[in-house]
Amino acid sequence: MSEVTAIPNLDLNRYLGRWYEIVRLPLKYEEDAATDITADYSLDNDGKIRVDNRCFDNNNQPKQALGQAEPIDATNAKLKVNFLPAALRWIPFTDGDYWVLKIDPEYRVALVGTPDRKFLWVIARESAVSESTLEDYLAEARRQGFDLKSLIRPRHTGREVSDAMLEKQ
Repeated sequence: MSEVTAIPNLDLNRYLGRWYEIVRLPLKYEEDAATDITADYSLDNDGKIRVDNRCFDNNNQPKQALGQAEPIDATNAKLKVNFLPAALRWIPFTDGDYWVLKIDPEYRVALVGTPDRKFLWVIARESAVSESTLEDYLAEARRQGFDLKSLIRPRHTGREVSDAMLEKQ
């Protein structure tokens, strides 16, 4: 099987901002029934990317995972992401791969995966995409050798996890 390939170039500034999770492969740190999953990407003071993932868990409780991402080559399409607390991010082998495998020219929909094919997401700027658009992105995932049998499609209800909700916890 051929290797997973990222896009040739990612414009990080255009990639920043809010994304909604449309589908994903199962993750041990994200409950299968989690809803209203968002990811916000912004630049840190040190030029790295701040990752702010939010959702409502199986018990309808707001959850947040903060991380940091950094491109590993000049394409900017291959990143390493770490969700450990900032003081522990120096620990070796705690970074995860995050490769952009397909993105539309308007930066509205993206396919993100890992080179070992264990993790995969379709994310979009809106909380829903057309079935034809989704199938187009999943076709690329299949072409790159991802097994999509256990794909999860989280619900989006229109709610968003706010800072105030997180502060109450």
